[in-house]
Amino acid sequence: MSLKDGPPSGPLPDGGLLKRSLVIAGHRTSVSLEAAFWEALRRLAAARGLSVQALVGRIDADRGEQNLSSAIRVYVLRAVWPGEGAGEQTEY
Repeated sequence: MSLKDGPPSGPLPDGGLLKRSLVIAGHRTSVSLEAAFWEALRRLAAARGLSVQALVGRIDADRGEQNLSSAIRVYVLRAVWPGEGAGEQTEY
Protein backbone atom coordinates (compact mmCIF):
# COMPACT_ATOMS: atom_id res chain seq x y z
CA MET A 1 0.00 0.00 0.00
CA SER A 2 1.44 3.31 -1.09
CA LEU A 3 0.35 6.33 -3.08
CA LYS A 4 2.35 5.10 -6.06
CA ASP A 5 -0.17 2.23 -6.18
CA GLY A 6 -2.95 4.83 -6.29
CA PRO A 7 -5.32 5.82 -3.53
CA PRO A 8 -6.95 3.08 -1.46
CA SER A 9 -10.31 1.93 -2.76
CA GLY A 10 -13.45 2.59 -0.81
CA PRO A 11 -14.41 5.43 1.48
CA LEU A 12 -12.25 6.63 4.34
CA PRO A 13 -13.67 5.14 7.55
CA ASP A 14 -15.49 7.60 9.78
CA GLY A 15 -15.18 7.72 13.50
CA GLY A 16 -13.14 8.89 16.38
CA LEU A 17 -10.73 6.88 18.44
CA LEU A 18 -11.18 3.13 18.57
CA LYS A 19 -9.45 1.25 21.35
CA ARG A 20 -8.25 -2.29 20.63
CA SER A 21 -6.44 -4.76 22.83
CA LEU A 22 -3.37 -6.55 21.47
CA VAL A 23 -0.72 -8.85 22.88
CA ILE A 24 2.70 -7.44 22.05
CA ALA A 25 5.89 -9.23 23.15
CA GLY A 26 3.80 -11.33 25.53
CA HIS A 27 2.12 -8.33 27.19
CA ARG A 28 -1.49 -7.28 26.75
CA THR A 29 -1.80 -3.62 25.78
CA SER A 30 -4.49 -1.29 24.48
CA VAL A 31 -3.96 0.94 21.48
CA SER A 32 -6.22 3.85 20.56
CA LEU A 33 -6.27 4.95 16.92
CA GLU A 34 -8.76 6.61 14.61
CA ALA A 35 -10.79 4.23 12.44
CA ALA A 36 -8.92 5.34 9.30
CA PHE A 37 -5.56 4.43 10.87
CA TRP A 38 -6.85 1.00 11.96
CA GLU A 39 -8.06 0.33 8.40
CA ALA A 40 -4.78 1.51 6.85
CA LEU A 41 -2.82 -0.60 9.35
CA ARG A 42 -4.98 -3.64 8.50
CA ARG A 43 -4.32 -3.15 4.78
CA LEU A 44 -0.58 -2.65 5.31
CA ALA A 45 -0.38 -5.80 7.43
CA ALA A 46 -2.30 -7.83 4.84
CA ALA A 47 -0.06 -6.54 2.03
CA ARG A 48 2.95 -7.77 4.02
CA GLY A 49 1.38 -11.14 4.85
CA LEU A 50 1.16 -10.26 8.55
CA SER A 51 -1.56 -9.95 11.14
CA VAL A 52 -2.18 -6.50 12.56
CA GLN A 53 -0.82 -7.77 15.88
CA ALA A 54 2.41 -8.98 14.24
CA LEU A 55 2.92 -5.69 12.39
CA VAL A 56 2.27 -3.68 15.56
CA GLY A 57 4.80 -5.92 17.35
CA ARG A 58 7.42 -4.98 14.77
CA ILE A 59 6.57 -1.29 15.01
CA ASP A 60 6.76 -1.57 18.81
CA ALA A 61 10.22 -3.15 18.66
CA ASP A 62 11.54 -0.21 16.61
CA ARG A 63 9.76 2.72 18.27
CA GLY A 64 12.27 3.59 20.98
CA GLU A 65 10.76 6.09 23.43
CA GLN A 66 7.91 7.11 21.13
CA ASN A 67 4.33 6.46 22.22
CA LEU A 68 3.02 3.29 20.50
CA SER A 69 -0.07 4.95 19.01
CA SER A 70 2.09 7.75 17.63
CA ALA A 71 4.62 5.27 16.23
CA ILE A 72 1.81 3.43 14.43
CA ARG A 73 0.44 6.66 12.93
CA VAL A 74 3.91 7.69 11.73
CA TYR A 75 4.46 4.21 10.24
CA VAL A 76 1.16 4.42 8.33
CA LEU A 77 1.93 7.93 7.08
CA ARG A 78 5.40 6.90 5.92
CA ALA A 79 3.89 3.95 4.08
CA VAL A 80 1.65 6.21 1.99
CA TRP A 81 3.76 9.38 1.81
CA PRO A 82 5.46 9.81 -1.57
CA GLY A 83 9.15 8.97 -1.33
CA GLU A 84 8.90 7.54 2.20
CA GLY A 85 7.42 4.03 1.75
CA ALA A 86 7.70 2.27 5.13
CA GLY A 87 7.86 -1.03 3.30
CA GLU A 88 10.86 0.17 1.31
CA GLN A 89 12.93 1.35 4.26
CA THR A 90 12.26 -1.45 6.74
CA GLU A 91 11.71 -5.19 6.66
CA TYR A 92 8.16 -4.88 7.96
